[in-house]
Amino acid sequence: MKKFMGKNFILSSDTAEKLFHQYAEQMPVIDYHCHINPQEIVDDRVYKNITQAWLEGDHYKWRLMRAIGAPEEEVTGSAPERVKFQRFVEALEHAPGNPLYHWSHMELQRYMGYDGVLSAETAEEVWKLCEEQLKDLSVRKIIKNSKVEVIVTTDDPIADLEAHRKIRAEHLCSAKVLPSWRPDQAMAVERKSFSGYMKSLGEAAGVEIKGLDSLKAALLSRLEYFQAAGCVGSDHGLSLVSFLPSDDKTIDCILKKGLAGETVSGEEAERYHFALLVFLAQEYAKRGWVMEMHLGPLRSVSTKNFRELGPDTGFDCIDGYGAGVSGLVGFLDYLQERGALPKTVLFSLNPNDNALLDAAVGCFTEAGVPGKIQHGAAWWFNDTKLGMEQHLKSLASISALGTFIGMLTDSRSYLSYTRHEYFRRILCNVLGAWVERGEFPNDLGMLSRLVQNISYYNAKNYFGF
Repeated sequence: MKKFMGKNFILSSDTAEKLFHQYAEQMPVIDYHCHINPQEIVDDRVYKNITQAWLEGDHYKWRLMRAIGAPEEEVTGSAPERVKFQRFVEALEHAPGNPLYHWSHMELQRYMGYDGVLSAETAEEVWKLCEEQLKDLSVRKIIKNSKVEVIVTTDDPIADLEAHRKIRAEHLCSAKVLPSWRPDQAMAVERKSFSGYMKSLGEAAGVEIKGLDSLKAALLSRLEYFQAAGCVGSDHGLSLVSFLPSDDKTIDCILKKGLAGETVSGEEAERYHFALLVFLAQEYAKRGWVMEMHLGPLRSVSTKNFRELGPDTGFDCIDGYGAGVSGLVGFLDYLQERGALPKTVLFSLNPNDNALLDAAVGCFTEAGVPGKIQHGAAWWFNDTKLGMEQHLKSLASISALGTFIGMLTDSRSYLSYTRHEYFRRILCNVLGAWVERGEFPNDLGMLSRLVQNISYYNAKNYFGF
């Protein structure tokens, strides 16, 4: 029996152990999509306790705590931080197979020097240990100790990016910290909040948004602002992409309805989404930016909890995307025909979409650009051990695994860089199993290149970091 989360955790063969310990383990981290707050780098925040480091803003953990019946006061409410930690620990005991179990213990091992088992009985010991360790573990030190080379945050077009400028100008961080462009609110013409957001966007750009031309002018102004801050990519959160090309007059009318606070129909919203996506994608291509598209979430499905707690608090689930692939490939084809298809990363929340996306990405290749369209890493409900294995095996069986740009944290926590290690262990274990079964050559040169490229070099080259 292996030691619980020992040196060779997940690694089930000699080949896997060799690949991880000799090649993957020491590679730097490129975290090309996350939700951390860069102001905490400016402030070089020091957490007072593990609850602050673990539970602030982490809807993964909140969902697990609610699953065991924890009252909301002890999840996101006003309960003492020590009580919240205790509830999370109790939830972990119910969660074998959940990546939170592994991630939490990996973070305790790597950052706190704790090799035991976190449980209700050991919670007080761990709480006190973390209090001591965190005193000397600021955000910048965590980044440096984790060998993080690049961090890409997620930023609204109206963001002032002041923290990014300060980090860059004053060389505050050992890692390169860059913004990414997340224009979801500018896309949401069907929401009640749209007209208010358009006013804020116009103010940020110095443009009064009255129709399609002025909206484009405002977005172009903010795109230039982001580019000057070092931005090299965008990110879109979408349920699906509908292929509904329309003329500018039609889109202008839909936009004006949204600006006036009038009801926008489902089809009108989809036509607007498509038009704005095309406009933005063409701009990304001009700038050499990467377009990331996170597909398939069904958001805020609990009306009661959304009303009480708001968005991004743990009440989203997986939607079925499969039937919408015709719209997605139609969109990509539309751009390619116009010479305006940027590098694109497609993430799906539904594991049933793996083969679908793996087949789609192979249709839009470009000479001299390895893996131009990427099936992005197993994401959100898929960033489990099982989800990563399924993603890697599907990608390998249908596409070219060696061009894959690897893992990201998608996290709001600075302790989450161990997720890259988790992914690399799984990658090495999958490759090692193929070698041990005689399904891939035991060629260490070829294997080491695969591991190091997927862990680090592919993302570095793809984004141009």
